[in-house]
This record gives sequence, structure tokens and C-alpha cells, in this order.
Amino acid sequence: MRTHASSLKRLAVLPPGMKLRSAVGAAVAGAGALALANAALARRAPPLEPALSGEQRTFEWRGFDVQYAEAGDPDGPDLLLLHGINAAGSNGEFREIFDDLADDYHVVAPDLPGFGTSERPPLRYSATLYQEFVRDFVAQFEEPAVVASSLTGAYLAGVADDLDLAPLVLICPTERGGPEPNLAARELLRAPLVGQAFFNLLASKPSIRHFNADHGYYDMGSVTEEWMDYEWRTAHQPNARFAPASFVSGFLNADFDLGEALAAVDAPVTLLWGREADITPLKRGRELAETADCRLVVVDDAKLLPHVEFPAESVEVVRDAVER
Repeated sequence: MRTHASSLKRLAVLPPGMKLRSAVGAAVAGAGALALANAALARRAPPLEPALSGEQRTFEWRGFDVQYAEAGDPDGPDLLLLHGINAAGSNGEFREIFDDLADDYHVVAPDLPGFGTSERPPLRYSATLYQEFVRDFVAQFEEPAVVASSLTGAYLAGVADDLDLAPLVLICPTERGGPEPNLAARELLRAPLVGQAFFNLLASKPSIRHFNADHGYYDMGSVTEEWMDYEWRTAHQPNARFAPASFVSGFLNADFDLGEALAAVDAPVTLLWGREADITPLKRGRELAETADCRLVVVDDAKLLPHVEFPAESVEVVRDAVER
């Protein structure tokens, strides 16, 4: 028995060179498998069509072709819709209210740089970039009313001093979209093979469904399978991971206090909040309303997207805010 055991031990020990070759072979095979999986997912996502109806136009900004949808009477009051930021963000966030608002206003809704049908160069996106985009895009219009969601609401508040604004409606605004900035996490997601694979997991159909159910919607009956398929497709366009890489690693957090920024806005501000929102809880909405003397409208049985879950009520909030 001892001789047999010794023979097994000798057989199990590989020469050092063979160990190295095996490790390299495994690494190459793993990289090849990742590349094939990433390529297969990319092939499954066809080119993205606009999420909103209306005329599709281009705003050229600092080398970006930023796409936006436009509807309503061009001579009517300007109303801009600025979507929030997440791995599958696009102006389609306003799909349930865009057409109804266009009955009364000249409505314009861009896909932010790095999202939707806008260009997505492989930049290291930052909060400063988005604040400057919001400032420059809004400045194209004469005293527009603006609806802005989540983190983009903070960007708008941060540059409001540079703009002439009509009333604002901010939907669950927040200055923090992620953790404290984490350079390693951002660079991991930017890496060609591993980063793409991680992002594919982050933006997989099960992950999108989980985020929608856990944070986005109080009632998942408010979101269709067709829309979640669109979210998946927009997250699998070429270069789709670069803007979200900065988002999930904390580099898109605004570096100012939102309450103080809102208090300084020289225009009426209405906060629209889903009562069941957990990422940006209603308690935060009450704090902002008190600090900045804002009007707060709370929608029952809604989370981060009351304008999707209760579009008719949200349209009335916007109309009322603009008329005020």
C-alpha cells in the first residue's frame, strides 16, 4: 500500500514548466471564452431605435452627437425632459408622458451623452461633464420649464445659476448615484474583456428585472416585457458600459449639497416623489422640501418612477407646476 500511495503522489506532481503551460493555457482559454460570450451578446443586440416618438434631431456638443426627440408646437412653451442615469438609461424613461405633454408644450427629451441613441465614446465620464452638458443643452432654449429625474435633477440644480429657467419639476432628485468614488471598480468595468463580461452581468435581463422590481417600480405590472427588452438592448450597444462604469463606481456623484443648491434656484421647484422609493426615500424628499422651501408632491404606490406608474397624475403635476 505504501508503494502504491507513493506512486500516486509522484504521478500527481507536475514539472514546473508543465504547471506554467497549464496555467497559461487555462488563462488563454478563459479569455477566449469571455471574448466569445461578449461577442455573442453584442450580436444579439441590434441597432437601437429611438424610444420616443416625434422628430429625431441631433445636438452637436463637444464632439458628441447627442440625439433628442422633439414634439408639440415649436412656438409653444418649451418643456425639457432630462432622464436619470442608470445602466440602461435613456429618454424612454418619459415614454408614458411625452405625447400627452406635447399636447400643451414644445417638448424636447435628449438621450444624455453615453446613453440611448446618443454617441458613447469610451471616455471617463464625470459629474462635471454631465453638469456642463445639462447647462449647455438647456441654454439653447429661452426660459424653459424642465423636468429632471434622479441624479440629473442634481446636475440641473448645480448649474441653475447659469440659466434662465421657468418652473422645475424634479423627480426623486439625489446628488449621489453610487458609493464614494472607487477607481479600481471603474477601471475594472472599463477593461476590454473582463470589464465587458462584468457589465454584461450587471446589465443582464435578470439584473434589469431585479432592479426594476426592487427599486424602480412599486407594481411590476407598470413595466412591459417590451420595455425591459429595450433596456437590455440599449445596455448592449457598442461602448454602452463606459458611462455606467463611472456611475456605479461613484464618479457621477455631485460634489455639493442638493438642499443648498435647490434653495438657491431662482425658479419655482416642485419635487415629485414616489412614497415607496427606497434608494431616495421620501424622508429625503421632505428634508429637501423644508430646506429649499420647495413644493413636494407625493404619489402613493410608486417608487423611483411615478411618472411611469402614474402618468396621468404626473402630467397634471407638471402642468400645475408650469402654470404656477
